[in-house]
Amino acid sequence: MSTAATGTVTTRDRLLPFILTAAIIAADQIIKAIVVGALPLHQPQEVIGDLVRFTLVQNPAIGFSIGHNWPEGLRRVLFLILPLAVMVLIVSYYFRTDELSRGQRWLVCALVGGGFGNYIDRLFRPDGVVDFVDVKFFGIFGLNRWPTFNLADSTVVVASIILLITFLREGLRERAQSDAESHGDSRPPAADWQEEHE
Repeated sequence: MSTAATGTVTTRDRLLPFILTAAIIAADQIIKAIVVGALPLHQPQEVIGDLVRFTLVQNPAIGFSIGHNWPEGLRRVLFLILPLAVMVLIVSYYFRTDELSRGQRWLVCALVGGGFGNYIDRLFRPDGVVDFVDVKFFGIFGLNRWPTFNLADSTVVVASIILLITFLREGLRERAQSDAESHGDSRPPAADWQEEHE
């Protein structure tokens, strides 16, 4: 049973998952530093043939190059202020709620780590976020290759998907339990009267 289920979430329960946040930020920044030092810009290096390549690009937009051609002022507001506000809201909710399970707390902290990994790039890298993983996409959704990404991007996407699945599973479980309880109590009034007078 999770600590959330018992209604008691200790300070340790809340703080321990931030080890994962720090580890993701550190790994993301170390890998990016190595990539920037080792790879030429915009020159694909095959890793698994043409399927997976390392291609160094620096992205002034958000994930998957969204907003690349937007005006500088708009990009600054949306890519610096808005992401920070979202991260602050997520962390604030994290510390205020007791409804998250232990696993969900680790997932939220992984998401925060990925978010801050890219945010550091936006603050300290003038050319933008360092992306380098370049994957063939076989024309799916009209894309020959998936937009280049990095460890932080992957962490945010994977953690978000798993977190959503856990919320959906909890909702389905609670609904099934509620239905079972309502069916269990739905006896005809005559049966209750008969038991009381036997």
